[in-house]
Amino acid sequence: MNFKLVFRLAGKTLLVEAASMLFPLAVALLYREDPTPFFYGIGITAAAGFLLSRFRSDTRFHTREGFFSAGLIWVLVGAFGAIPFYTCGYFESYVDCFFECISGFTTTGSSILRAVEPLPRGILFWRSFTHWLGGMGILVLTIALLPSLGARTLHVMKAESPGPIISKLVPKASQSSKILYTIYFGLTVIMVVCLLLADMPLYDALVNSFATAGTGGFSVLNISIGGYGSPACEIIIGVFMILFSVNFALYFLILNGKVRQALKSDELRFFLLVVAVSVLLISFNINSMYPDYLTSLRHAFFQVSTIISTTGFSSVDFDLWPEFSRTLLVLLMLFGACAGSTGGGVKSCRVLLLLKCVRREIQQILHPRSVSVVKLDGRVVDEKVLHTVMVFLGSYMLIAFSAMLVVALDNFSFGTTFTAVVACIGNIGPGLEQVGPMGNFADFSALSKIVLSFCMIIGRLEVFPILVLFSKSAWQRV
Repeated sequence: MNFKLVFRLAGKTLLVEAASMLFPLAVALLYREDPTPFFYGIGITAAAGFLLSRFRSDTRFHTREGFFSAGLIWVLVGAFGAIPFYTCGYFESYVDCFFECISGFTTTGSSILRAVEPLPRGILFWRSFTHWLGGMGILVLTIALLPSLGARTLHVMKAESPGPIISKLVPKASQSSKILYTIYFGLTVIMVVCLLLADMPLYDALVNSFATAGTGGFSVLNISIGGYGSPACEIIIGVFMILFSVNFALYFLILNGKVRQALKSDELRFFLLVVAVSVLLISFNINSMYPDYLTSLRHAFFQVSTIISTTGFSSVDFDLWPEFSRTLLVLLMLFGACAGSTGGGVKSCRVLLLLKCVRREIQQILHPRSVSVVKLDGRVVDEKVLHTVMVFLGSYMLIAFSAMLVVALDNFSFGTTFTAVVACIGNIGPGLEQVGPMGNFADFSALSKIVLSFCMIIGRLEVFPILVLFSKSAWQRV
């Protein structure tokens, strides 16, 4: 293990995080709030980053280092990013601050805050800005800004990028990172403009766009997007939640004039089909609760968008909906967004591959001598990829069940415990009952909060980078 290069990459990332805190510091100064929490955060994070970045080493950087770096750095980013929260005086303990910050960077959106409106605007800005930073990946951002890290950065991108199949958009990984963030930034700006045209204040348009772009869901209102009482804003945010749930490689194809190729994506078609069917089913199921069908359709679209994209906003308290709609939303929590997007969950691509594998297995049972392959977008999927998908799904479920056992020590209801873990490992945000859209995670024990925090990181990095941290062989020198 090339620890020196790993620590150097960690140091560079912490320097990027420290520089990112300048934005909420500017907001705090603009609104004449106490800037001290950000001075502490910038100073401590920059000092740690500077010391770690001083390590000198060779450029031997392989898959093991890439996965190890991703796991370690995401823990460090959360630990140092929590400093402004810890020093602002609005959080009860450092564990709460760590939970909130990890929830931000992993774009989960689960919160321990019972009320967010009393918090200073600078702190709320940093809280939502962590969504934007973590949405495309804090390491991808570091590679885009600091390409001369002296490492084979593709291994880092593989460890951090969501989905079973990772590919570069262009030959150089650093150029791929820049392209991804250019598209990401462009979509964010378009969304801010749309919200401003819908009469949302600039500050709210910015923080809500950050949360939507990262599919995170932190809001500056206690009752989330429903607090604005604006159907136009709900529709805009709902549409952009879907847009940010789509594989960004498809946007790259569209920008290069390959629109037809992008629209032929099997995953995209499958994802949009699930969204459309879910919206129709829920809208009919809740129709009697609202004055007209268009209203029920709007709320169904928004909640399906926020859950399947794993954003976590809410326009209504869907925990009050009929059992059918609540159950369908829980299933969408497990489903997740597209691979290569900012969304979380298992990913549509894996679900589609699982269904294709089931179909192939049935065909082989009926026709033992037949030879069939699994195809995606017209290309044969390598058996190694399919094996990795199955291992991922098994590991994902095993970790979720293990976390449920620990969280169950708090003696909450099964609905609360189950959906709390699913919401965290799927990077969704709200669950049902006590952790529903109008609830929070404040009453969980410190142990449960730590376990749920690691569930968020495991979900964001898709299991393996965190498991590498706990592997004995990863710490051995070769």
